[in-house]
Formats: sequence, structure tokens, C-alpha cells
Amino acid sequence: MSLLFNDFASWGEHCAATGEPLYQPVLAYEIEQKGRTEDEIWTGLQRAYDVMRDAVHEGLTGDMTSRSGMINNGAKKIAASPVTVLSPEFKQLITRALGAKEVNSCMGRVVAAPTAGASGILPGVLVTIQDLHKLSDRQILEGLLVAAGIALIIEQNASLAGAVGGCQAETGSAAAMGSGAIVYCLGGPVEQVFAAVAVTIQCMLGLVCDPVAGLVEVPCVVRNASAAAIAFSSAQIAIAGIDPVIPVDQCVAALGEVGQAMETRYKETALGGLAATKRGKEIEKMVLVQDVNILPDDPDEA
Repeated sequence: MSLLFNDFASWGEHCAATGEPLYQPVLAYEIEQKGRTEDEIWTGLQRAYDVMRDAVHEGLTGDMTSRSGMINNGAKKIAASPVTVLSPEFKQLITRALGAKEVNSCMGRVVAAPTAGASGILPGVLVTIQDLHKLSDRQILEGLLVAAGIALIIEQNASLAGAVGGCQAETGSAAAMGSGAIVYCLGGPVEQVFAAVAVTIQCMLGLVCDPVAGLVEVPCVVRNASAAAIAFSSAQIAIAGIDPVIPVDQCVAALGEVGQAMETRYKETALGGLAATKRGKEIEKMVLVQDVNILPDDPDEA
């Protein structure tokens, strides 16, 4: 696969030289890589966004109880809570991101953007920003392309995988994709889009991947909610014109450096962090016994 751009600087320079909006070279890249027409790419993006919206809806209406029992309709409980510390809009963001990720943990249909472990962040962010600002689907789809471009550059220079770079690589990258998409959709210039990505990475840097019992449930679901919140705060910081000081490409390099330095036990192995706590180990044993119990008695049935 050919590369879109080596870094954010190249992407910005291309758009400055051609006058193209940020999404345009990403669209051309998709057309080239997939061998499809522009209309087919837009149709695919619409389908992906529809799945995201469906996941948000399902997370707030369906039975979100995972087989392990660790996930138990958290989004609906937050939505129905009589005591709130958040504005209605902020509360919606949290419930949407958390609910969409619960759908994944309960084996429902999601868009891995960029991974299944971070699959609640973009849906929560995009559905909420569309609702708040009455944006068209076309604007959101352009934002999705911008988010894809952000992910491509992060993947090339750091990682999108928790097994390689910790949770900072998964939820951190998804939050960066979301914050950049927000600023783009609200008409922010290229510099502010990239600033949002930089601020997000700065906020997420160093987060380990420590899934309890090796399942993408705890703390993954609540981290999707908090990452969505960081995406919104980073976008607001950037769109206000605040300088992140460290350029976005250097932030991505730091993301990669921290990921490389992170010990293996903090990279999706369930050997450290929350997974290694007393309660975490108890849950791991319970899940293992549960899995053994559902195996068929007859080896021929396996």
C-alpha cells in the first residue's frame, strides 16, 4: 500500500499548495487504494457512519450485558441517573461513547475506528457534534475522511494497536481522530485541526493497556467515554487558537517512543495494571472456568 503522507506537515503543505480541503487527498487515496469510484467511497462512508449511529442507539436501548458480567448496561444507567455533574450535552457524549463501546463488548456490530477496543469514541463524538451543530451527514463523512488521514499518519509513525503501544495507541489515536474531525467539521483551519490532534495526544500519552481477564471490557469501556471527553476538550482548546507548543508530528513521535519503551505487561497482555490486581485475577479465573464449562464434551464437536 502506498503512503498518503509521511507526516502532518506534508499533509498541510499539500493542502496549502493545492487549495484542497483536508479530506480531499484522503478521498483520492481511498479511490486509488480500493479501486472504487468516488460515489462508491461516499456510499461506504455513509454505511460506516450508519453502523456507528446504530451502535449508539443500540447501546442506549438494547441489553448491554456481557458474558463475563463486567459490562451491565452502563450507558443506560448514566442516562437515567437522577444525579448529574455534567451538562445535558456532555452527559449525552459520555453515554453515547460508552454505549457504543458496550455494543462491541457484547459482541454487537461496530466500526473499528481505528480498533474495536476504541470503537465507541468516534461514534460518540460524531453523533454528538452533529446533534449540537446540526451538521449534515456529508459534513460528518468529510470529517471521517479527515479522521482516517489522522489515523494513517499515526499508524505510520507510532501505532494504533494496544499490543504495540498501549492504550494510548488505541483510545488515544481514536480521540485524536475525533478531535481533529470536530475542528474540521466546525470550519477550523488546518493548523487548528492539527493542534487538536497534538493536544489530544498530549493528554493521552502514557496510558497503558491492561484489560481485566484479557477481555476488552474493563477498563476499556469507561476509557472510551473519557477519551471522547478529551476529544471534545482538545477540540475546544485548539479551535480557541491555543498553541499546543509541541508540534503535532513531534507529539506523534513521542507517542511512538513511549509505546516502544512501555513494558510488555502493559501492552494488552493482561499481566499488569488493573489486570494484575487481586480482583482482576479473581475475575480472570472466573472467566477461564466459564470458558471451560461451555466447551463440548465430545472432542469431535469442537
